[in-house]
Amino acid sequence: MTEQASFSDRLLGWWDDHGRKDLPWQHPRTPYRVWVSEIMLQQTQVGTVIVYFERFMDRFPELGALAEAPLDEVLASWAGLGYYARARNLHKTARLCMAHYQGGLPETAEELAALPGIGDSTANAIISQAWDTPLAILDGNVRRVLARHEMIEGWSGKTSVRRVLWREAEKRLPPDRGADYSQAIMDLGATLCTRSRPHCTACPLNADCKAFQSQTVGRYPSPRPKLKIREKDLHMLIITRPDGSVLLERRPPAGIWGGLWSLPDGESVRQVTERLGLGRELLTPVPGLEHRLTHMRLNILPQAIRAEPAISRVECNQDRRWFKRSEWQELGLPRPVLGLLLNNANGAQHDAHGALPDAG
Repeated sequence: MTEQASFSDRLLGWWDDHGRKDLPWQHPRTPYRVWVSEIMLQQTQVGTVIVYFERFMDRFPELGALAEAPLDEVLASWAGLGYYARARNLHKTARLCMAHYQGGLPETAEELAALPGIGDSTANAIISQAWDTPLAILDGNVRRVLARHEMIEGWSGKTSVRRVLWREAEKRLPPDRGADYSQAIMDLGATLCTRSRPHCTACPLNADCKAFQSQTVGRYPSPRPKLKIREKDLHMLIITRPDGSVLLERRPPAGIWGGLWSLPDGESVRQVTERLGLGRELLTPVPGLEHRLTHMRLNILPQAIRAEPAISRVECNQDRRWFKRSEWQELGLPRPVLGLLLNNANGAQHDAHGALPDAG
């Protein structure tokens, strides 16, 4: 038995007894369902993804339904998962597949990797699980397993380190059971070979895990270089008509909350009011909030406007519209924006009636 076969055999044996076999994208394990799950699992844990995946499948049960849906509906179904470029790329890829691949996903990793938002590792994961073909994958869990087993130094995002990890991943592939093996090595990293407090004594690979044998597991994998967190002030206007509807703008496709509807905002109050043709004397301060992103700390500084007829002069277009409260939840608004709207609406009703209504 070769070293590579020994690794895969032990891993598959462990997975047969302890692996996760009840994940929703495994039943049925179609290319479409695998693809959507793999995109959702980028930078998001399984426990979080499951609810969103099931809701997404209810709304878009097959690739054609996703391709035909307006982008707003796709983004609304994604709301709360973050990293919204993933949802936009799903939508783009679905339409490309309908136009160029007879309504299905391409069946080679090379073609898949060329589509928006997929890339080499995700393409291999889709092929291996959807068509049971053994291919190397390198999600975060797999990188951690390999870095410890082979004592691979350096941050895995570095090109030279990633090249070494790819080589080690390919060496360990089994001759068959590609779908099970991909799931097994991801499960091992998620349940035993965890980032902190790994369960090394229960690991099926500990006999030749170099980090375990040398008692240096905690050193691997090397951490990502510390990100410099920027701080940014974002001024938002909550502009409300007498019927309770609020003015929202669609954000640019790139950047924070790309493509989502949100409150009109800018780097200064003056910038926003001048763009909308409103006077700053109409503004009423609203309590602000802090929202943390991976690379940024946003200080959201809202102000409210309720004055008529000034706001009736605001010009609307396809990217700037009035929305009733009943529509807010369906839009997939960024969580802090929805919170601001609900608090503002409740505050207004409290002022008018002396009691807070149900937030809905």
